[in-house]
Amino acid sequence: MSSARERSEARLLVPSLMCIALVVAAVGSIGAPLITSVATTFHVSLGSAQWTLTVALLSGAVATPVLGRLGAGPHRRATILVTLAVVVAGSALTVLPLPFAWLLAGRAAQGVGLGLTALMMGVARDHLPEERGAAVIALISVVSIMGVGVGYPLAALLAELGGVRAAYGLGLVVTAAALLTAWRSIPEAPEGRSARVDVAGAAVLAAALFLVLFLAGERSLWSRHLAVAAGLAVVAGVLLCVWAVVELRSTTPLVDVRAVRHPAVAGANLATFVGGVGMYLLLTLITRYAQTPQGAGYGFGLTTFVAGLVLIPFSVLGFVAGKLTPRVRKRIADPLLLAGSAVVVGGGFALFAAARSDLAELFVAMGVLGFGVGGFSAAMPGVILAVTPKSETSSAMSFNFVVRSVGYSLGSAIGGLTLAAGTGPGRLVPDDSAYTTAALAGIGAMAITTLTSLALARRRPSRTNPIVGSTHCHTGGSMPKGYWVSVYRTIADPEKLAAYNELARSALRPWGARTLVRGGRVKAYDAGIAERTVLVEFDSFEQAVAARESAAYQEALAALADGVERDFRIVEGLD
Repeated sequence: MSSARERSEARLLVPSLMCIALVVAAVGSIGAPLITSVATTFHVSLGSAQWTLTVALLSGAVATPVLGRLGAGPHRRATILVTLAVVVAGSALTVLPLPFAWLLAGRAAQGVGLGLTALMMGVARDHLPEERGAAVIALISVVSIMGVGVGYPLAALLAELGGVRAAYGLGLVVTAAALLTAWRSIPEAPEGRSARVDVAGAAVLAAALFLVLFLAGERSLWSRHLAVAAGLAVVAGVLLCVWAVVELRSTTPLVDVRAVRHPAVAGANLATFVGGVGMYLLLTLITRYAQTPQGAGYGFGLTTFVAGLVLIPFSVLGFVAGKLTPRVRKRIADPLLLAGSAVVVGGGFALFAAARSDLAELFVAMGVLGFGVGGFSAAMPGVILAVTPKSETSSAMSFNFVVRSVGYSLGSAIGGLTLAAGTGPGRLVPDDSAYTTAALAGIGAMAITTLTSLALARRRPSRTNPIVGSTHCHTGGSMPKGYWVSVYRTIADPEKLAAYNELARSALRPWGARTLVRGGRVKAYDAGIAERTVLVEFDSFEQAVAARESAAYQEALAALADGVERDFRIVEGLD
């Protein structure tokens, strides 16, 4: 009976993870087509109405690393359920006949749900077989983006039929369904996990992200008060540097900055950031071009709903790419898939720049964009999680999603600024050539993304299928192992050593570490000294280094403090 129940829960888990990821993505983007309707309904300016989208992105960007850290601990299920309950409550605020301030509060609560995507990945990695888990994680990443193409036209249609409250009512229905689904299907996290939220780090990061997203959304500030905008940009940069220092000094950081500095993770996040700028830039260009009145000499004058239908090829082909990617990954390494996907997106820019006089051409360009974005999103988790332990899955992917969100915001801002610069005096719409200029800028962004991804591919060992887990499988040769070698000169405080051993054991378990030597008899020769020696084996040198720099092991080192004097080094094996 118990076995049958477990099989039933396993079958329910995958569609549940997909459903939750799709819902939070769709609800997060549901404000985009409603900005004009909100301004009319609540009698506010378009700039104020724009905050119904910006505040959701902001709360999502801040909540994502916090939820990622909570998701790395023992209370992941409770974190998911409470977060979804907050999203449902926020959805109710957007539907009730309350003043505009309450609508903003509701949208902020809805945006918190954007941080759940990384937790869905952590659940998949912990509770599904390795190969199945990798495929599901790739699809979750794709669905988190394709949700834009689902929420946009539905919200626009409901707004046309029943007003802005009806459109937000869609969010209430689907988030309530997602909460019920999570309650029925999300399992508890594995035992032995621990997580603490770095409150100071979260506060500094929130301030920095607020400035970044504010500067991305307030385009008029750059054109009218350039000095003020530049000053705020400098402050945002300083805050991000302060945040990095705080995280490095913390024994329980919000984001493991040491792990983020790993070349594979840093390169992947750089590709995500620059690629996100380009991808969202093309998305906004096409939808805005489709809605431009024909009287401007170009455009098609589509309504918000019909323009939203242009996103259908984006979502469909993006999902197709997400389904194909796990099969292709068996033959092509993830960084090469990132590079190939960036080239496809660049091709979408080229199509838009060269041919946009017919509506069908916009559909083709949007389909190409979707296919490229889908492949890019599906391949990205493999690059990061190949050097990330299972316990840090949610945290590592959360940081990547924050980087992606900032890239999207800057992409939207760059598009707006480029089109504004191409708008002549006395004109309400930009010149057609401004779209070409923006498209060329997007091609440049995707070229940088391609080169970054190719650099990642050159750094990786010659194996075709980087595994998403704590061990590696190889095709065509074994990968050199990594070893920790510790020689203890003196042990001043045995109690501190015992506390360290307990914490280190838990910290290294997710990395697949194997202790080959711990003390024991020593026979010294030549200049050797017979001292206590510990030898720990890892599946790769990179994993050995990443384990040493992980947040959990740093906590163990803090407990050890000055309790011993030892010679510690990491060495690479021959095979």
